[in-house]
Amino acid sequence: MSSFAVSGARLGVVRAGGGGGDPAARSGGGERRGGVDLPSLFFRKKDSFSRSILSCEAAPGKVLVPGGGSDDLLSSAEAEVETQAQPEESQITEDNNVKPVVVEEAITTVAEASTKVGAEDKLESSEAVQDIGGTVADVVTKEVEEPIVEEKPRVVPPPGDGQRIYQIDPMLEGFRKHLDYRYSEYKRMRAAIDQHEGGLDAFSRGYEKLGFTRSAEGITYREWAPGAHSAALVGDFNNWNSNADAMSRNEYGVWEIFLPNNADGSPAIPHGSRVKIRMDTPSGVKDSIPAWIKFSVQAPGEIPYNGIYYDPPEEEKYVFQHPQPKRPKSLRIYESHIGMSSPEPKINTYANFRDEVLPRIKRLGYNAVQIMAIQEHSYYASFGYHVTNFFAPSSRFGTPEDLKSLIDKAHELGLLVLMDIVHSHASNNTLDGLNGFDGTDTHYFHGGPRGHHWMWDSRLFNYGSWEVLRFLLSNARWWLEEYKFDGFRFDGITSMMYTHHGLQVAFTGNYGEYFGFATDVDAVVYLMLVNDLIHGLYPEAVAIGEDVSGMPTFCIPVQDGGVGFDYRLHMAVPDKWIELLKQSDEVWKMGDIIHTLTNRRWSEKCVTYAESHDQALVGDKTIAFWLMDKDMYDFMALDRPSTPRIDRGIALHKMIRLVTMGLGGEGYLNFMGNEFGHPEWIDFPRGPQCLPNGTVIPGNNSSFDKCRRRFDLGDADYLRYHGMQEFDLGMQHLEEKYGFMTSDHQYISRKHEEDKVIVFERGDLVFVFNFHWSNSYFDYRVGCLKPGKYKIVLDSDDGLFGGFSRLDHDAEYFTAEWPHDNRPCSFSVYTPSRTAVVYALTED
Repeated sequence: MSSFAVSGARLGVVRAGGGGGDPAARSGGGERRGGVDLPSLFFRKKDSFSRSILSCEAAPGKVLVPGGGSDDLLSSAEAEVETQAQPEESQITEDNNVKPVVVEEAITTVAEASTKVGAEDKLESSEAVQDIGGTVADVVTKEVEEPIVEEKPRVVPPPGDGQRIYQIDPMLEGFRKHLDYRYSEYKRMRAAIDQHEGGLDAFSRGYEKLGFTRSAEGITYREWAPGAHSAALVGDFNNWNSNADAMSRNEYGVWEIFLPNNADGSPAIPHGSRVKIRMDTPSGVKDSIPAWIKFSVQAPGEIPYNGIYYDPPEEEKYVFQHPQPKRPKSLRIYESHIGMSSPEPKINTYANFRDEVLPRIKRLGYNAVQIMAIQEHSYYASFGYHVTNFFAPSSRFGTPEDLKSLIDKAHELGLLVLMDIVHSHASNNTLDGLNGFDGTDTHYFHGGPRGHHWMWDSRLFNYGSWEVLRFLLSNARWWLEEYKFDGFRFDGITSMMYTHHGLQVAFTGNYGEYFGFATDVDAVVYLMLVNDLIHGLYPEAVAIGEDVSGMPTFCIPVQDGGVGFDYRLHMAVPDKWIELLKQSDEVWKMGDIIHTLTNRRWSEKCVTYAESHDQALVGDKTIAFWLMDKDMYDFMALDRPSTPRIDRGIALHKMIRLVTMGLGGEGYLNFMGNEFGHPEWIDFPRGPQCLPNGTVIPGNNSSFDKCRRRFDLGDADYLRYHGMQEFDLGMQHLEEKYGFMTSDHQYISRKHEEDKVIVFERGDLVFVFNFHWSNSYFDYRVGCLKPGKYKIVLDSDDGLFGGFSRLDHDAEYFTAEWPHDNRPCSFSVYTPSRTAVVYALTED
C-alpha cells in the first residue's frame, strides 16, 4: 500500500498503473429528446410486482427476489443488499440459507457508555458513574432496557388542487391554461413515481441502489449507462484490469457487478482506493468516474480526478452529536467559500473553517451559514459551479468526515448550514464528469444546442428524463440525509426555467414572459418535485432559489400551485447598488432606491443583499472598493488622517447595508469579509486560457493573493475596517432582538428627494436615513404610528463604528399627537449628513 495526500487527510491506495485520461475531451452530436423517458431502471407495469418489493418490505426470513425470468426486479446481489437492510434477526447467506444473527451487547465499557449517553453527559471516571446512580453495569442495563422510541415517519404530502394561486394573485387567471397544464404535469409525475417507484421517498433514495452499496457479503456496483456496449469496474483493487471484473447489463441499461468479500472477510475494494468504470461506448473506450461516486480526488501531478471507494471503518465514521437547529423566523445568512476562507494565500480546510470561521460567524450575529463549492468540481476557478461529481464533497478541503464535523459544530453553535447546490447545469468534462458518460450526447442532458449553455460552457440537464429526476432528487436528499445540511440555495434557477436561460432577455414583469413557450415546464416540474421532497421529508429545511426573472408563484407552496421555494434571492438589489455606485451619490434618487428594495411579490419572501460573491468577481469589485478605491491602501489606519473619499465610503457602506436589510426582504445575506468592507476583488488562481476562437485570456500566475479573506483587517482595532465590522455586528444583533425583517408592520413615510432623506417603520422601529452629502437637519420631524418614548438603538455615526459621534445616545424622544407624513404621531430628531439611525419604542 502507498498513499497520496488529500487536503486534510491521507488515504491509502494500492499502487498500480492505469486510470487517467484527458479531462478536456468532449463529445458532440445527438438529437433533442423531449417528454418523460419511461420506462426507468426499475420500471414495471403495476401488476408486475407488489408494492412491498418497491418499498423493500418483506416477511421475516423472506428474500426480496421475484421468480426467475426477464421480469425480475432485483438481481440476487441486490436481494442480499436489500435483506441486509431489514431489521430482522436473520440474514440470507450467499446460498439463500437463513442463519441467525448474533446480537452483541450494546455497551460494555465506561467509554462506550459515555459515547452512548452523549457528549454532554460523558462519564469521566467511575466516580462520575456513581454520581449518576449505580455502577457501570447499572448504566449499561438502563441503556439496553430503555424502550426505543420510533421516529415518526416522514411523509411527502399528496398534491393539492393547485388552485389557490389564483386567489393569491388574480392576475394569474389570464394564464390559467399554462398554469393548470404545469400543475397537471406535476401531478402526472407524482402519480407515475407513486405507481412505479413507491413514492418520492423511495424514488429519492437512488444512492441505496446505484453506485457502490455494501452488504455483509460484499460490494455491489451499479451504473446507468444505456449507451455503453460493455463495461467493467477497474481500479487499484484489480490492477486496472478490465477483464477481471466485467459488468452485466439489464434491459434498462443498468450495468452491475457484485464483488464478494475476501476470504478473510475484508471488502474486495479497500477503503480509499481508486476506482473507475471502463466502458466501450459509441465514442470509444473511456474510463469514467462513477456517476454516484461519494468521493473523488486529484492526485499530485495528475489532471483528471479519480473516483475513490469511500467506506471508512465504523470507528472512523463521524457521528453527529448535536441536533439540527429549528428554522429561524428570519434568516441572516453568512455566505462562505471554504477554500478562500483563510487570511493566508492558500486553500483552506473544513477543519480550519470549523475552528476559526464558524465562531466568527456566530459572534457577528448571523444565524445561518451558506457554503459554496461543496459538490466536487475539477476546476477550482469555477467557484464550484462546474460540478463534476454531484454526490462527492470537494476533496480540496478535506474528507467527508471533516465536512460532517464542520456541520455538527455549526449546529452546536445554533447555526443553520445551507448548501449552494447546483442542479441547473454540469461541467463539460467527459472523464471526471457526467458529460458523454455513456458515450452519447443525450445521456443526462438534452442533445444538440439545447443541451449546451453557450455562456457558461456547460451541459444542461434533461429534466424530462426519468433517470435524471432520480439522480437529482436523490442528490438533494443525499446532502440532507448524510451530511445534515439544513437546506439549499439552488443556483441558476432562471437558466433552468426558461429555454432562453434568461440570456439577453429583459424581464419587464409582463406575465406573458413567464408563462409561454419559452418556459421549460419539465424543469419547473422538477423544482416542484424537489421542493415537495425537501419540505415533506425535512419540514425544517430551507429552500432558496436564485431567480432573477421574478417568476410569479415561485415562493408559493406546491400544493397551492406554486413552485414551492421558501425564499427568492432579491437579485435586483445588488445590481441597483452597482449601478448607483458608478454615479455620484449626489444624483441618487431616494424613490428609485426604495422602489428597487420593495419591488417584490406580495406573500413571497425574499433574501436581500447589497453584495454577494458575484459582485466581487474579476471585472468587478466589492462595494467598499467601489466607494474608496485606492485610498484603501494608504488611509485605513487610525493613526493616519482620513480622506474625504474614505469618510464618504465608510458612511455610505454602512447606510447601504442597513437600508438593504431594513427594506429589502425577509432574509439577509452577506458574503464573507464584506461585512468589514473587504478591499479589491476575488480572483481564483489560474493560468492563461485559450478560447475556441483563438483568443488567449491571460492568467494570474496561479496566485492565491485575491482568493482569500483578510479577516485580520476587520479584527484589527487600529484599522478603520474594524468600525465597519462592528457596525455589521450591531446590525445583526438589532435584527435578532427586534425581528424587524419579518414584522408584519412596514410603512415608508418619507422619501424626500431634495433633503435626500428616507424614513420608514418596521415593527416598533423607526429608521431615519440622511443620504445628503453635506446637509444635517436639526429638529427634523419624523412620523410614526405608535406614541410613546423612543431611544436610539443603532447609530451609524457612532464612534465605535468609525463615525463622528454627533448624536447623544442618552437622549429620549417623546412623540407628540402631531400627524406628519400621513402618520398619527411624530417626534423631532437631529439627523446628521450621511447617517442612518434606528429609533426603538421603549416599554416605559
